[in-house]
Amino acid sequence: MGSQQIDIVMLPFMAHGHLIPFLSLATQIHHRTGFNIAIANTPLNIQYLRSTFLQHQNPPPWIHIFELPFNSAGHGLPPNSENTENLPLDQIGKLVISSVSPKTPFHNLLLDIIKKQGKPPLCIISDVFVGWVVEVANIMNTVNITFATGGAYGTLALFSFWLNLPHRKTDSEEFNLPGFPERCKFHVSQLHEFMRKADGNDSWSRFLKSQFSSSLQSFGWLANTAEELEPLGLDSLRKYTQFPVWPIGPLLPKQLLNKSPLSSSSSTTQHAGKSPGISAEKCVEWLDMHDLASVLYISFGSQNTVSRSQMMELAIGLEKSWTPFIWVIRPPLGFDLKAEFRSEWLPEGFEARMKESNQGLLVKNWAPQLEKLSHKSTGAFLSHCGWNSTMESLSQGVKIIG
Repeated sequence: MGSQQIDIVMLPFMAHGHLIPFLSLATQIHHRTGFNIAIANTPLNIQYLRSTFLQHQNPPPWIHIFELPFNSAGHGLPPNSENTENLPLDQIGKLVISSVSPKTPFHNLLLDIIKKQGKPPLCIISDVFVGWVVEVANIMNTVNITFATGGAYGTLALFSFWLNLPHRKTDSEEFNLPGFPERCKFHVSQLHEFMRKADGNDSWSRFLKSQFSSSLQSFGWLANTAEELEPLGLDSLRKYTQFPVWPIGPLLPKQLLNKSPLSSSSSTTQHAGKSPGISAEKCVEWLDMHDLASVLYISFGSQNTVSRSQMMELAIGLEKSWTPFIWVIRPPLGFDLKAEFRSEWLPEGFEARMKESNQGLLVKNWAPQLEKLSHKSTGAFLSHCGWNSTMESLSQGVKIIG
């Protein structure tokens, strides 16, 4: 920490889709205020954050990175599992529940900061999933601000569902969520199986109700969205929480918002720490060979995939359509997402035909997304509609197929 005063301390949830928005928020706050900011997380997530800085050098002097001890095996997780990347749903549940374990180390970190600078930080900005930080902030005589890395509408739906479990209070397959207008109906088919099974006594319900209830005791919320994009979502979230909700999004590189060519540094900051299946340069070269808005970009996010039959049918449909495409492809459901991709999961000879005809480019495991969406040849995005992907696509005016 040195002699610099730390003005703000941040604690993201243990997922890449949360870590990067927190880092982007820290950067914006510093550029506007000059504040020095600390980000705390588990060792492997801190290693990931460090890799996002240019040329894998140390972070700039205004940002301080702190490791909080974490033993994945002690929570029934595989070795070195400190974020949601490549984890199946049952293990993601264990990871979510384990997110309370850094409470004591985080408390001690704040004590150390106060001891060194003689006063607490101005505030602690924490993820919606770590509501226990509100109590720690109160003990330290500082303010807690909750940061929702997703959109306002989705965050309200998530909170209202787990706090009320409305699908359990009706015999109908349709239900209303408290906080939403009466006209907004939800259907049980929209819920994942583990949500349909939630009854208040399961581990997901018990943990999330506790953490979300605590987050509602925070001073106010930040949301990675914009007033113009989600007027209903933000209005409903404010009414439900009964405290200020400040939209501070989209947290994207300035070049992307201005539709300027994306620099390699911006791409690095957004997606470093992962090994791409193909270089960004090769992807751009391939896109350069295709017509304006002619390419379909396909990606289902870093934690998701499709079934083997869906993968096969999608490949058949793509080939018959003659539509140019880039497909970020991973092993299907039921297989290790980190395993090597097998050709048997696709029609025989599919990849070779796509390469020969130049119709399709298959990228195994992961590829930097911003370059694809900001390229003039990209016309549509077949997506799982995660919030970061949605914001990136909307910022470029790229149609989303969800």
